[in-house]
Amino acid sequence: TGAEVIVTSSSREKLDRAFALGADHGINRLEEGWVERVYALTGDRGADHILEIAGGAGLGQSLKAVAPDGRISVIGVLEGFEVSGPVGPLLLKSPVVQGISVGHRRALEDLVGAVDRLGLKPVIDMRYKFTEVPEALAHLDRGPFGKVVIEF
Repeated sequence: TGAEVIVTSSSREKLDRAFALGADHGINRLEEGWVERVYALTGDRGADHILEIAGGAGLGQSLKAVAPDGRISVIGVLEGFEVSGPVGPLLLKSPVVQGISVGHRRALEDLVGAVDRLGLKPVIDMRYKFTEVPEALAHLDRGPFGKVVIEF
């Protein structure tokens, strides 16, 4: 609670869905520079916490947009496993850049317990039958909004 959520996407439809889920701001990356817009929305401070899902050169944009002493959590590699970015913001802002990976069993149990207590519901974009695995994988390639579920 208390977070002001800014979502970036190249899809108006996905931004609308993010608003429906409670996002405070949406930035269409195709229509404006998202780093500049983050600064405008934060009074020139930058974002305190960025979830970096693109990887690749996207990390460079996140380094520009992060606030001093902020955090960038790298949780995806949509643009490739090699990440790159300018060293200036890294040296001047001292952000924490961390990779997110699968934790141990106890961490998963704690997470599941928190999800149950809070009543969180996952966003499911589409459900497929087991016989439709190729279609489900193609959906993943198109960039779903939420989870793609394969039912057995």
